[in-house]
Order: sequence, then C-alpha cells, then structure tokens
Amino acid sequence: QVQLVESGGGLVQPGGSLRLSCTGSGSIFAINDMGWYRQAPGNQRELVATFTSGGFAVYADSVKGRFTISRDNAKKTVYLQMSSLKPEDTAIYYCKANIRTSWTESDDYWGQGTQVTVSS
Repeated sequence: QVQLVESGGGLVQPGGSLRLSCTGSGSIFAINDMGWYRQAPGNQRELVATFTSGGFAVYADSVKGRFTISRDNAKKTVYLQMSSLKPEDTAIYYCKANIRTSWTESDDYWGQGTQVTVSS
C-alpha cells in the first residue's frame, strides 16, 4: 500500500512564502515522477509544478519565477517552495506521483491535499 502525505499549507499574506512537503511511504519500488497540482473552488485541478520521469522540472506559466520544486529521492519527498504568493494562489494543493510498486506495476497516487490560503 502506498501513501502520499502533504504538509506545510496554511494562511499567508500576499507577498509571503510557504514551503509544502510531500512524502511517500509504503510499498514503493521506485518513483517515476512526482509533483504538485492545485484546485481552487469552482475550478478544475491544474498542474503547478512537477518533475518528469526524465528528471526535468515543469512549471505552470502562472507560477514560473515564483515557485520552485525540488526533491530528495532518499527521503521519497518532493517540496514546493512558494514565494511572492498572490490571492489567486489560494487552493488545495495536492501531491501526485507515478509510483512503481514492482518491476512491472506502476500507478498514479494522490495525497489528501493541503490548504493554502493567501489573504490579508
């Protein structure tokens, strides 16, 4: 069984910073790619930033230059450093990973989400 657990969300003023963390646990053979999505009320879930299976970082245009994704493979953890936060960044942030549980089996897994609220 695989679990992804996020942490680090909260309330922050416009212009502030937050760092999100997501750690995988359970029957993880390897992690192919890992990243962050978000969903604001009334909107569809959208990509924020992710590492591709080739190890490249991909960002949504709306967060380029403000957010930085990083990872610690040994800890099975991905981070999202968010700076210069705007009210429109308010959303539930979800971690998503494509995880290999054996040589032949892999699947997409989601965390439970962490709320980020940007407001004065």
